Amino acid sequence: MELEVITKNLKDVETIESYVNKKIGKLSRYLPSMNGGKVEIREEKTRSPQQRFTVQVTLSSKGTLLRGEERGDNVYAAVDAAYEVMSRQIERFKGKRYRKGRGAPLRPVLVEEAEAAPKVVRVKRFVAKTMTIADAAEQMELLGHDF
Repeated sequence: MELEVITKNLKDVETIESYVNKKIGKLSRYLPSMNGGKVEIREEKTRSPQQRFTVQVTLSSKGTLLRGEERGDNVYAAVDAAYEVMSRQIERFKGKRYRKGRGAPLRPVLVEEAEAAPKVVRVKRFVAKTMTIADAAEQMELLGHDF
């Protein structure tokens, strides 16, 4: 898996990138079909020092994007928190994909059901003659059919 690490307003970028590649790279074990990913790390001026560093992770896998964002008081804590968020998202994604294929099984078509269709017992063929209504009524009475 190839990770693109983007940093903004940070010093000592090489050690942070190696830590991110090591930590976020572990996610490829859980999702082997992962195409690539992008990790953005920013240091922002905030009122709260506990939310100074922001780590945003975006992973792509066969047309699906998984994204997680976490904040922390130092870079390493934020990366660890983002790793936990992404591992939960991958677990949920794989669970949905697994459950999608497990529905109620289709009822097998039995041969007996196909044979239970009504059967044609007898076929009569005759030539129809043109006749008046009175002649037709007389023919029906002679045959003895009840209508």
